[in-house]
Parts: sequence; C-alpha cells; structure tokens
Amino acid sequence: MVLATFRFRIPARVWVGPFSERHPTLRLEVLNRGEARPGISVSDCWVSGGSPGGWAQDIRTLPDVIDARGLAEVGDGCLYRVLYHDPPLFAFLQKLGVPLQFPISIQAGLGWIEVVGRLRQIRRITEFARAADPRMEVIPIRKGPLRSHLPELRPNQQELLHRALALGYFAVPRRVTLTELARTLGRSLSGLSQSIAVIERKLLESALTPSSAFYRS
Repeated sequence: MVLATFRFRIPARVWVGPFSERHPTLRLEVLNRGEARPGISVSDCWVSGGSPGGWAQDIRTLPDVIDARGLAEVGDGCLYRVLYHDPPLFAFLQKLGVPLQFPISIQAGLGWIEVVGRLRQIRRITEFARAADPRMEVIPIRKGPLRSHLPELRPNQQELLHRALALGYFAVPRRVTLTELARTLGRSLSGLSQSIAVIERKLLESALTPSSAFYRS
C-alpha cells in the first residue's frame, strides 16, 4: 500500500474552492464525510483564522451547497455542518475502492488530500486530479504497511484510534459522525476533533520520511 498527499487547486464547482478563495486568510478543515442520501454528502467543517462565526450564510450561497449551519464556536474557530452535492472526486474514489483520509485541509482555493491505495490506484487518481489542475503536485509517497506507524502514537492516542476505527468513524461512508463519536466516548467535540487531527498528522508525518519514494508521471 502507498500513502500519498495531493496538493491541487479545487474546481470552482466544489464549494470549498470558491469559499476559501473569497476568504484566503481562513483555514478550512473538512473533518469527516457521511452520505445523507445518494449523491448528497454531509460534513463537519472547522473554519479558523478569521473572525469567528457568521460563515454559514456565506457557505449557503454556493451553488452545490444545500444547507449549512453552525454547531460551535471555540477560540478563533467555528464548527459547521454542511450538506452538499458530491464532488466528482468522491464518486471516483469510491469506484476505485480508495478511502478518503480526513481531515482535508483547504486554504485560498488549494486543497491537501491524503489517500492510501495501491500504486496503480495512485496513478489513476493523479491522472484524474491533473485533468482538473495540470499544476497539481504529489508530495512524497511511502510504500509499506501502515501498521508500522502505530508506535509513533502514545497509548491513549492508539486507544482513541482503535475505538474510532471500531465504531466506524473512518469507514467509507462513515457509520458515525464526529458529533456522535464524541457523545459515545464522552468527549467534547472540539477536544476530540483536535485529538484526531493530531493522530492523523502523526501518522502522516511518520509515513513521509526522507527516504520516501516520489511518484513521477
């Protein structure tokens, strides 16, 4: 298996692209994704880096968004739940059988997406992404079993990862939302979001070692 990070400009028809271009100082993280109904997704999104609150109405004006509402404000950030039409990438990844990794980071119209798959799947995704953005970049990729990264986590982080996996938080589509996971584990929503983000960052950093291979098309 291979883990790869794609950096590319998000198409204008996908709401996170024009929203982040309108507000280039904001940082947006898509924390999860669930299927509301065929062709419609729901995601919890963290927006930070600007004045907190008030973004739901702006998000609702975007053409592929069905609804958006604020869930919480913490510090300089806000958590929103957004209902939207599936972008083409979701259907493409599902067809390939490749899970989408979260969180997805977005700023100023650029997205960073991590995927795990076989090399031929990574090549297919690269071709798909380059059709939308010829300047798309593939950051170093690593071959090898992902279980080798688990020792990088502290015991409480490994326990959280295992429980989230068992409850279906990382399933495609998700069987529980971040809010439901927090309720089940007895954790605050913001604290759990940050803990999961730290775990995913550690796994990614341990995967992208200096000896990693580079994909060249």
